[in-house]
Amino acid sequence: MSTTSSLTSLPARRPASSTTPPSHHTGSPPTSFKNPWPSFSSTGLPTLFKTRFSSANKNFVPVPSSRETLVQVQTPDFAASKNGLKATWIGHASFLIETTKVEGAKRGMNILLDPVWSEQVGPYGLVGPVRFTPTPCTIDDLPEIDAVCISHDHYDHLDSDTLRKLVAKQHGHLRIFVGLGLKAVLVGLGVGIEAEQVTELDWWDGVKMEKDGLGSVELVCTPAQHQSGRAPFGVSAFWRTLWCSWIVKEPTDTGKRLFFAGDTGYCHVTNNSEPSHHDAPHPPCPAFSEIGELYGPFDLALLPIGCYSPRSVLSSQHSSPEDSISIHKNVKSKKSIGMHYGTFRGALSANYEPVIEPPARWKKAAEAEGFEWGQEIGLCDIGETVVV
Repeated sequence: MSTTSSLTSLPARRPASSTTPPSHHTGSPPTSFKNPWPSFSSTGLPTLFKTRFSSANKNFVPVPSSRETLVQVQTPDFAASKNGLKATWIGHASFLIETTKVEGAKRGMNILLDPVWSEQVGPYGLVGPVRFTPTPCTIDDLPEIDAVCISHDHYDHLDSDTLRKLVAKQHGHLRIFVGLGLKAVLVGLGVGIEAEQVTELDWWDGVKMEKDGLGSVELVCTPAQHQSGRAPFGVSAFWRTLWCSWIVKEPTDTGKRLFFAGDTGYCHVTNNSEPSHHDAPHPPCPAFSEIGELYGPFDLALLPIGCYSPRSVLSSQHSSPEDSISIHKNVKSKKSIGMHYGTFRGALSANYEPVIEPPARWKKAAEAEGFEWGQEIGLCDIGETVVV
């Protein structure tokens, strides 16, 4: 049974680099958005099409037919007795977060991050990447959901059919948090989302959500280096809504902190064989160090490690495993789990990146930096719950 919730804006905490108007806005008020850092380099449509359909440098490896070499799937135990900040991987970039249960409460606050249950992600559910690893449960198997945070509007992160089912499951009692410009997109999907259910935030804005009998949680919208756009044709359809990462913070001095990177690049590189940004001509994105300074250290970070090849085209927007090791350090995370792999093949990276490569590179990169595998850096099964 849903209980009453309320929202309160948090005091602004912005880095010294912030400007007025914000440097990631185009226009005032903004009509579109941009990545304001030298770490980003835009790739034009001709290059994208050439890369997609050219045979040069491709390395297509089929998805293994045996599940033994793929990400394992287990049935989640949402009622696990161990208390703490919990993150259950649903696959790709989808997680269920439950905050630490406060004294006297029946549970913590349940927050879904980029929920996607569909078998295919793309326009009208008819084109786009197809899921090759099943979800660990149905939407009806989920506990009561208090909030949904969405990092951006790409189909593999914002799925209309999943949202339709969530709204029905919650009988309309659902709060959704998004970046600027996405409220109209959500309402326009025709899945039962009303405008008053959606809260738009700019980078560095935050809210405190309180719910009777459960306590509260703080949600902060933070930068990412990516882009937006759902329409299949026309550059003008892109960049009109804001992409972001999210902080989930328990609002006490000793409360746990989680960082969800969503979908992000770290540094543009020009060489497809280059494994990391270390010798790249572009500096790394400064936003992650700013997030770490303002809100770190984090008890847990959920970082993307897949769909990053070819690097010359995707590095500005998708992190390699080596990039996310740097993000782990920049945000001052105590423990980071890899995600955004093992579920869908990216439409572009499918011909360049074997699906079993990201977790192997993630472990190799972690050990090369001296991190303890499974403690500071690790992976989890789909359906597994990580507790900190």
